[in-house]
Amino acid sequence: MRALPFARRMRTRWLGAVSVGLLLGSTLGVGTAHAESEKRIHNGIQFVLSPFTPDNFCTIGAVGSDDYGRTIAISAGHCLSDPNYSDREIPENVIPVYHRQDIAFGPIGYIRYFKDPDGSMTGHPTKDYMVIELVPEVTPSAQGPYLKQTGEVEVPGGTASPNALSPALDNERLLGAGWLSSNEIIVSGQLGVWYAGITHNTDGIYRSWAQHQAGDSGGPTIWHVPGSAYPSEENGFQAEGPWAGVTKGRSLQIPWYQYTSSANILADLRARDAADPADIYGAGFEVTHNP
Repeated sequence: MRALPFARRMRTRWLGAVSVGLLLGSTLGVGTAHAESEKRIHNGIQFVLSPFTPDNFCTIGAVGSDDYGRTIAISAGHCLSDPNYSDREIPENVIPVYHRQDIAFGPIGYIRYFKDPDGSMTGHPTKDYMVIELVPEVTPSAQGPYLKQTGEVEVPGGTASPNALSPALDNERLLGAGWLSSNEIIVSGQLGVWYAGITHNTDGIYRSWAQHQAGDSGGPTIWHVPGSAYPSEENGFQAEGPWAGVTKGRSLQIPWYQYTSSANILADLRARDAADPADIYGAGFEVTHNP
């Protein structure tokens, strides 16, 4: 029997006290600044919904495009609570998103969909995601500070996400978990870069010893491709692999670190698009190939 999978912290960076990951919804309109002619948006960027609450933040998990030519970022749905807009497409530019470290740029995008409150810890935990449409003035990038995303993880023959239509696509199937599985994830956040095995998979919610903390919600998770380099001091704590999901939160179960699988997100986007073609932001999402 394999020993209990454990996390290895490859890098630590403390930012002091932070608030919880839940952000209160805001429909405050703020003018566009766009002080730069080009700005790269990638996984690992911290974002806020109001320039006036910079300590209430979440993190971008993946950046790419959808089937309708829109530039899209994915994060966690529970980062916003606003019953006026939840669980529907939001074509209006009423919920702007700002890069936390560069608020002066103005909005980098607008929230187009989120699932709340039933998309969070109760009700529909498999659908805890958010879709952000990025503004034309920014440039999407696959390279985050430490993680490069090389597409979406595919699991031919794997168990289908509970959100998937039948038949499920390969990128809507779940990574195996437990003692007999060799699947590992690599995550990046305020606590550094961690990697660990997937110990449990409950309807596409992965549990692992790979660590995160408040504010990392929605942040990047990649699958460790067997044989590829692990992040280490020697390689600058860099790693690359296909997008595997976003940071969800902590549970009372051990290990308590939870991640929403990319399969759950992609499957739900396709199912909603099938029911309402051409009107679903993020449908057919693919990670960008831009460096």
